[in-house]
Amino acid sequence: MELLYSQMDESTAVLCSLSIILFAGFIVTRITKRLRLPNVSGYIIAGVLIGPCCLKMVPSDILGHMGFMSDIALAFIAFGVGKFFKKEIIKEAGIRIIVITIFEALAAGILVTISMRMIFGMSWNFALILGAIATATAPASTMMTIHQYHARGDFVNVLLQVVALDDVVCLLTFSAVVAVVNARTSGHISFTDVMVPIFWNLMALALGFLCGIVLSKLLTPARSKDNRLILAVAMLLGISGICAFFQLSPLLSCMVFGATYMNVTNDKKLFKQVNHFTPPVMSMFFIISGMNLNVTALRTAGIIGVSYFLIRIIGKYAGAYIGCSITGMPVVMKRYIGLALIPQAGVAIGLAFLGQRMLPADIGSLLLTIILSSSVLYELIGPACAKMSFFLSGTIKREVIKSVEDYQPAHAVK
Repeated sequence: MELLYSQMDESTAVLCSLSIILFAGFIVTRITKRLRLPNVSGYIIAGVLIGPCCLKMVPSDILGHMGFMSDIALAFIAFGVGKFFKKEIIKEAGIRIIVITIFEALAAGILVTISMRMIFGMSWNFALILGAIATATAPASTMMTIHQYHARGDFVNVLLQVVALDDVVCLLTFSAVVAVVNARTSGHISFTDVMVPIFWNLMALALGFLCGIVLSKLLTPARSKDNRLILAVAMLLGISGICAFFQLSPLLSCMVFGATYMNVTNDKKLFKQVNHFTPPVMSMFFIISGMNLNVTALRTAGIIGVSYFLIRIIGKYAGAYIGCSITGMPVVMKRYIGLALIPQAGVAIGLAFLGQRMLPADIGSLLLTIILSSSVLYELIGPACAKMSFFLSGTIKREVIKSVEDYQPAHAVK
């Protein structure tokens, strides 16, 4: 492949690389679908296979210039999260859902941070960043299981609200950690060192709010579907570019952008349009993430990676249990809702890329390796754990599980 790429000009090499990336993701997910594995796992595996550690089908110099994909993917993810923050949903959720979410997220983050620092002697910067990432939960696996088994009821309603709020807690936590790490990196922590990042993050929030208002004015009923999508994507890319210029994460800004637009217009159709536009972007993001996975660093990660994987699960379960106890939730919610909060993928991987830039090269590589490898494992066990939580809580019956799993339509794998 290297000889073939050497005969190409830069534009041709980039186009061929993107084609290979998308084809690899498509082919591997055909296999993982038959194994009933999530697409995210298939994309990451595809990236490992075509990346520098295996087949080397994409030149390392081209891979090195694809870091912008993480910012774009995070912008779309955050925009999608924003739609859950309608005023009505927040009022309906009430303080109980907020308390449960804060406890389950921060319990995982605090346990991971303390264990990395106190047990493994990692730097505070590494421990804080990994702890902040540990707060994230990927809703895709849980949502897939809910739809697959037609789960309904109070247990599912509470779970959906917690999952929606979880990413917000994660983004706020990560933003606070970034401010602390930047201040520590400068060699001393002063009031200015802490307040300047906070100021810029507030400006990012204001940018998202302003863009949401502007988009609501631009997308009039007479606007065509194509132009609606063009304007939304243009503003998302613009927000990402401005945030990148000021070395800020686009997450909070794009989340506020989505939330503002949703509350002003109640327009769900735009979010569906954007979701239909994003599959190639998201698949490239996860495949490129897999290509960046340093397989040889798995040996270095070793016990640290395994510990992160287990400690985060313990933190999520314990935090959810404590939060449900404090808010007086039923016993079944206390015991089983934590099992459905295990998956971790999109937001965590995006934050790992951002965190990697803030650490020394070897430590940053270790951080990314831990998150990527554990994400595959979390996505493998996540649906099974969610199904178990629904069954043990009485949300679904054994007969439903059997009927769903016995039914295998001919078109199940597309």
